[in-house]
Amino acid sequence: MRTRITKILIANRGEIALRIIRACKELEIQSVAIFSEVDVEGVWVRKADEAYPMLGDPLRAYLDYERIVALAVRAGCDAIHPGYGFLSENADFAKACAEKGIIFIGPKPEHIELFGDKMASKVAMRGVGVPVLEGTDEPIIDIAAGEKIATKIGFPVIIKAAFGGGGRGMRIVREAKSFRELFESATAESMKFFGRGEVFIEKYVENPRHIEIQIIADKYGNVLHLGERDCSIQRRHQKVIEIAPSPLLNDAVRKELYRISTKAMFRLGYESVGTIEYLIDEQDTIYFIEMNTRVQVEHPVTEIISGVDIIQRMIEIAEGDKLQFLQEEIRFRGYAIEFRINAENPQQNFMPSIGTITTYLTPGGPGVRLDSSAYTGYKVVPNYDSMVGKLIVWALDWEGAVKKARRALDEFMIEGIHTNIPLHREIARDEDFIAGRFTTGYLDQKLQQFNMQSADTCAHEQEKVKHLQEMISKIKAHNLSVRY
Repeated sequence: MRTRITKILIANRGEIALRIIRACKELEIQSVAIFSEVDVEGVWVRKADEAYPMLGDPLRAYLDYERIVALAVRAGCDAIHPGYGFLSENADFAKACAEKGIIFIGPKPEHIELFGDKMASKVAMRGVGVPVLEGTDEPIIDIAAGEKIATKIGFPVIIKAAFGGGGRGMRIVREAKSFRELFESATAESMKFFGRGEVFIEKYVENPRHIEIQIIADKYGNVLHLGERDCSIQRRHQKVIEIAPSPLLNDAVRKELYRISTKAMFRLGYESVGTIEYLIDEQDTIYFIEMNTRVQVEHPVTEIISGVDIIQRMIEIAEGDKLQFLQEEIRFRGYAIEFRINAENPQQNFMPSIGTITTYLTPGGPGVRLDSSAYTGYKVVPNYDSMVGKLIVWALDWEGAVKKARRALDEFMIEGIHTNIPLHREIARDEDFIAGRFTTGYLDQKLQQFNMQSADTCAHEQEKVKHLQEMISKIKAHNLSVRY
């Protein structure tokens, strides 16, 4: 049964809030933004049809789901889109929406709960034929039990937060003598960030590729994939660059990933969009690691190569629509690369950089997309994630995509704060990146080789401006004419 959505509250901020607003406008749906006290000048606040402040702690502004649902009811909204991060994978939030007659634009609460529990999701996926890493099936907190399990699995092992993600509460243990110290560190960090200290232990795979499959499924049992993304280039378990499709993935492995992913989601009755993440080792062995029950930060690269607007399809699925296309009707074309632009200083161990952007000159041209809510005068505050935008490039082949990336990154100028654009420029010129040779260990091996200047404008462009200024001064001083 189809339910027409007329007004959506966006429970998020920044570029993803703006992205959802744009999807709403094209679907002729009213959009409602929320904003904290430090976000009053946000672009998404101005672009939404309505906007309401969430006073108090700036972080809690986007996490207090009871206030957010109550606001949605008062504003006459019939749906809420959570975006990514914040409340996007909070089953209680989805349940609270349902209790107030608000459509949660995402999967069912039971699926959010299942895949939010790393142990339960691993058991469930193994039950529907997906290969998983050897490790614990239950969350643990006891250090002695953990040490015994790690010894049985064999080092190296990885300790992960059982009720969180994003690289928090994660430690790699290469030797038995380091286990206790790292276990205590992982559980303490898990407690700090997620309110629970339980962890699980898995066999650690050295230098794998990190491949994820984008799934889209309606309420009628139709489950399709939108191809894969290669997210191997990471720093401290955080994705830095995402690519679609993977440039060197074995085609047989690719097809197997598609098969097991769609089959698993069909058997589990999944609805909405979601991303299944895998590790692929040097022998092309596949291991499931987790599923994200939300739209991903890196969804634009999939949209570009597939032609499918993922945000709009999420909304239509929530309304009860069937998917508009069959698997064989999806045609993948070319290569897309996304560079996460973070406010951080590569010269000082990527320390977050806050302040006001004084210059913001963005790249453009064919095959260039920028998802950002930043602008000249935008204030980067310390309350939220350091990402200020995503630069996405596309070309018909991998070589063309890399060349376009170099050109676009050289055009991108942000001043007033430090960003990781210098790092991206170095990567885009690296021989191994150009050849598509990268694993999750790529950045660890390369960082010391890269020359990441602190300035975010290209030296040759600064020199060009200086030269032209000197030319103009000479012309004025000697009252000379200029012949064109």
